[in-house]
Amino acid sequence: MKIATYNVNSIRSRLHIVLPWLKNNLPDIFCMQETKVEDAQFPAAEFEALGYFVSFRGDKRYNGVAIASRTRPRKVVFGLHDEPKDPDRLIQAEFDDLIVLNAYVPQGQDVDKPQFAYKLAWLNRLKTCLQKNFRTDQKLILCGDFNVAPETIDVHDPKRILGHVSFNPEVWKAYQNLISWGLTDIFRRHHPDEPGQYTFYDYRVRDSVGRNLGWRVDHILATKTVAAQSSGCKIDLATRLAEKPSDHAVIYARWEGSFL
Repeated sequence: MKIATYNVNSIRSRLHIVLPWLKNNLPDIFCMQETKVEDAQFPAAEFEALGYFVSFRGDKRYNGVAIASRTRPRKVVFGLHDEPKDPDRLIQAEFDDLIVLNAYVPQGQDVDKPQFAYKLAWLNRLKTCLQKNFRTDQKLILCGDFNVAPETIDVHDPKRILGHVSFNPEVWKAYQNLISWGLTDIFRRHHPDEPGQYTFYDYRVRDSVGRNLGWRVDHILATKTVAAQSSGCKIDLATRLAEKPSDHAVIYARWEGSFL
């Protein structure tokens, strides 16, 4: 089984990357964030032509989440379980023996702005959602763009970047609180001390990929039983080096068996 996550930064602008990636890699589940398209304009037919069921919720300018899967989910829920639900930031798909949550966590703008407090609260609300609706012994995967680089090895220049809304003690605390529910970082399980592995490269930085000036803010998390059975996790930098790319790269994890 293969599960991938990708902040597409506009799905209609990245179909030239997404569709060939699906054809060549055949993931069982493909999670997307920042689709930036209203539901009536989502390119569902293109996914269906490749044999994928796709569930989505979005807006024409901001946010947006989607899950494409080879197996039809038996249940799909959008948003957190309290107000404001933010249905274009969280999607939950349930399959026979697996629950997948795909999240686009608020970026936060600036530590002195209300948006940062909202981000911290959002991460705490996501943990509450897990506590109230799921069990740690279930087969559950939570992935997406968390807008959090949780360790110093997850950014290219930790001294200079320290204090950013995605790299500071407050956001680390909120992220670790979420993880403490019973989740394992699949990438770090297979690459525990490996620096220089990033999923985000800023458009505004000259030759950011070539100089490896990135951040690891996209994650695949899983309950312990699911994490223990994973066989690998990789970042596909080719997706960031493609023509007209997103500022993020695809990250995917593998399992020898299937939970679907």
